[in-house]
Amino acid sequence: MRIPERVRASSMDIRELEIFLTVAELRHFGRASQVCNLSPSALTRTIQRLEEQVEQPLFLRDNRTVALSPAGERFRVYARGAIQEWQSFRATTRNEQAVAGTLSIYASITAVYSLLPQLLESYRESFHEVQLELRTGAAEQAVAQVQSGEIDLAVAALPDRQRASFAFLPIITIPLIFIAPKGTAAAGTLDSQGQLDLSRAPLVLPQTGLSRRRLDQWLKERRITPNISSEVSGNEAIIAMVRLGCGIGIVPELVLERSPFRDEVSVLEKAPQLEPYVVGLCTSRQSLQRPSVRAFWQLAEERSTI
Repeated sequence: MRIPERVRASSMDIRELEIFLTVAELRHFGRASQVCNLSPSALTRTIQRLEEQVEQPLFLRDNRTVALSPAGERFRVYARGAIQEWQSFRATTRNEQAVAGTLSIYASITAVYSLLPQLLESYRESFHEVQLELRTGAAEQAVAQVQSGEIDLAVAALPDRQRASFAFLPIITIPLIFIAPKGTAAAGTLDSQGQLDLSRAPLVLPQTGLSRRRLDQWLKERRITPNISSEVSGNEAIIAMVRLGCGIGIVPELVLERSPFRDEVSVLEKAPQLEPYVVGLCTSRQSLQRPSVRAFWQLAEERSTI
């Protein structure tokens, strides 16, 4: 049965549909009136009003039994769907109204350009009452910013060991790659098998961070003493130093793809294979209870590629 458009636009309301479903479930007008806290006459008038709008009887009644008519069976499907849609709509509007205040986010320049644009745009459209604060800086400082309480959320490489008081949401996996100056990419830095020799190659490394720890662990396991020519803060600075010919660097692939110097350095294919970055959101579990933070987190979950 197709519900006429004039029925949808009429005075039929959710309360009337709920009353109808109660009668349909109990198959008894007297008990249904008690459950709905209505007098028997008021309940009967409600059903009659619905039948007038649908233009067909919804129940088949005699002195002993109440049963749904064929039209009533189809109307029950409609009523259930209409109530579910209404409840979903109400839940959405309540959530939107509850999300307000501020939300501070920390991310590297690369993350701002590559991982956050669509997420920020969707959040802004859905929760326009929230005041967004975006701060940029070195990626290796992201977790510390959350830990200090200065930032609500940060885009960070997920650490090898997760803190119990923190929540981490993986978003994307990014390989770690070795890069060299263009042209003389690996001159004098290859071993007898054509592999990059990290005992001879001058290295431009991050001072701290996950990539530095992973490289240090790789070198330690092989008892290799590295030739470190420079230590810098930030992946973008590593690319700039490599471009100048200061040595070979290690950076997340996504950082190189977004760098203005990407065509002025070479990716070394025959280099150590380090465990890739898993990049995502980081926040404290306490902050995650705030509506503004939780709403951003839920949007990120929907867009995660992991």
